Amino acid sequence: MANNIDFKNLWKQQTVEKPSIEELLGRLKKFRKENIRRLIITNILLIVTSVFIGLIWYHYQPQLATTKIGIVLVILAMVIFLFTYNQLFMNFHKLDSTQTNTEYLNNLYSLNNKQKFMQTTMLNLYFIMLFAGISLYMYEYASRMKMVYTVTTYALTFLWIAFNWFYLRPKTIKKQQAKLNGLINKFEEINDQLKD
Repeated sequence: MANNIDFKNLWKQQTVEKPSIEELLGRLKKFRKENIRRLIITNILLIVTSVFIGLIWYHYQPQLATTKIGIVLVILAMVIFLFTYNQLFMNFHKLDSTQTNTEYLNNLYSLNNKQKFMQTTMLNLYFIMLFAGISLYMYEYASRMKMVYTVTTYALTFLWIAFNWFYLRPKTIKKQQAKLNGLINKFEEINDQLKD
């Protein structure tokens, strides 16, 4: 048995399917469209929700300050989240077909950093403000109910928020990160191939 095995040549002889640049650009275009669509839908839903909450305040004229503070906190949470989330639009807009691989990669790195900031800091702030706002808002109306109904109302609300926080949020974050990391890895592979 020969001890002089040329691993480098064996490695080069392997048939590995190299990612097609056209396929990768197609995936990038699809990723861009999906995220811009998600951004637009999020904007529409949160703006409509904020207007609806404002109309509830106007129509029902809450008496307690806690209710008013709760409404303001909920709307403020949505406005802050939207303001920060809309900053991602420029990153998605920059991903066009006239860039080099290095520019694509740099834009994807920047997008990844901003997306992580959104998924951690901003989403945490959003949920905390939303939770506090809903809790304060419900106090005026829950205080008029029998204790059983008050406890049930708060319990169901907290369960819904916990379900979103502990199940839906991590699942969505993982899915978004997997798509973005997949694109980054493919562009890194192509960049490495071009350097060789």
